[in-house]
Amino acid sequence: MGLLVSVMRIGLAQINTTVGDFEGNKRLILDAYRNLVADGAELVLTPELAVTGYPPRDLVFRSGFVRRSEEVIQELARETGEVPLIAGFVEHNTKERGKPFRNAAAVLRGGGVVAVRHKSLLPTYDVFDEARYFEPADEVSPVVVSGLRLGITVCEDIWTDEYLPRPLYHVSPPDILAGQGIDLLINLSASPFHAGKPGVREAMMCAVARELRVPIAYCNAVGGNDQLVFDGHSVVINQDGSVSTRLPGFVERVAHDNLRETTSETEQIYQALVLGTRDYIRKCGFKSAVIGLSGGIDSALTAVIAAEALGPENVTGVSMPSRYSSEGSKDDARDLARNLGIHCHTVPIEPVFAVLKDQLSGVFAGRPEDLTEENMQSRIRGVIMMSISNKFGHLLLTTGNKSELAVGYCTIYGDMCGGLAVISDLPKMRVYEVARWINREKEIIPWPSIEKPPSAELKPDQKDQDTLPPYDVLDAILELLVEQHLSVREVAERGFAEETVRWIARKIDLNEWKRHQAAPGLRVTTKAFGVGRRIPIVQRFTP
Repeated sequence: MGLLVSVMRIGLAQINTTVGDFEGNKRLILDAYRNLVADGAELVLTPELAVTGYPPRDLVFRSGFVRRSEEVIQELARETGEVPLIAGFVEHNTKERGKPFRNAAAVLRGGGVVAVRHKSLLPTYDVFDEARYFEPADEVSPVVVSGLRLGITVCEDIWTDEYLPRPLYHVSPPDILAGQGIDLLINLSASPFHAGKPGVREAMMCAVARELRVPIAYCNAVGGNDQLVFDGHSVVINQDGSVSTRLPGFVERVAHDNLRETTSETEQIYQALVLGTRDYIRKCGFKSAVIGLSGGIDSALTAVIAAEALGPENVTGVSMPSRYSSEGSKDDARDLARNLGIHCHTVPIEPVFAVLKDQLSGVFAGRPEDLTEENMQSRIRGVIMMSISNKFGHLLLTTGNKSELAVGYCTIYGDMCGGLAVISDLPKMRVYEVARWINREKEIIPWPSIEKPPSAELKPDQKDQDTLPPYDVLDAILELLVEQHLSVREVAERGFAEETVRWIARKIDLNEWKRHQAAPGLRVTTKAFGVGRRIPIVQRFTP
């Protein structure tokens, strides 16, 4: 519980909801409410849209979805006593005009609904598309509870201009509420993670508390839903901007005066990937995963994340050596599996490759071997991995990183096969950084996997850098092109060779079609190749 300058004891229900699981979400809310009340809470908060899960997206249009959301709020209300519960849900817009639904927060107490407040600011940038569904609040006003004036806001409502991509809104709900006089500013949130965001978010709320001279209670969602990972880090902030309570990130937690130190950005990225992997697999109904182990760093990191997320007994690695696989790579794959304690099989692809080449020899007569034969090997591996996935009910995890996906250094229907692309939003240099962090105390990922030059091993003496710029250069340019949306000229003006920048920009555009067919990936940067990026496949704009 957070003690807010003697205002009241706030219970933060930092819970992991599932989109559309009304019964499961209701149980989570009620369990948290009862536990917090038993521990002395005088007010309990849930995250944004805790009843429906966030984001429900077009499920809101399905018959009965929003009606069930409204019914659950009434059912929750009947379970409340004198301690108020504020819960997020979707309700119908009863006005004749406007979008059909509202993003709402209900104040529940004594068996009934005391008040409902609506979200005012509806983001439509990056991964958000709320104006597609919701009508904004008609007015902003406090709610009086236990003699205190509470200002209730929902997620985006509390974000100030300097922390947004640009000034987006003409009103500030916290300013309006503070102008009417409030004792406590409340924010129910479903704020997704990306690297660096927890610190920025907390700094923003501390600044709002200081400016308005009002304490803040902020309850954020935790857990993975599709490509988004919600990191929690719920906080209670005093009116002077100091942090009273900070819940840990990436875990469900019912607050009990828990002030935790913040973790490093690298550790947060790792925790986000573990949480996102665990929730995606389990919420989709799977219990186990299978991964192709090449002996390289990308598959090694993916395997570590999977073993942490599911338990090593629920992870199977498959080594698929070819005529081009080095003995070192085979050893590294075997050593990784042993270090993690995961199951491991070896299925050589050479016999299948030889037969396939022979089968196609007539069709390919007179043509030299080229990229086709490299891709054949990757696609043979894809068939093997999908077959094992089908036979044993494992979810296949792909192992490509963001740098490769950006420029198409991956094989469609080959190494891109799978149900979840765990590290597809992690640039290669970040892959190295996280891998070294994993090995900070002892060797888990074999050091040769980290230190050797990366290679697809699809032809003799192949190295990634034969085809790609050095990864430190590639990643720096990708950040400027993809995350900051700069032009080729603007990137080149920052000291990069224009020919290299233009080559990378062209590769990004040419491979948009591949990414549209890729497995969903977990978002950990400010701009992932996924739901928050909408580039046409067919287009002729030259930056």
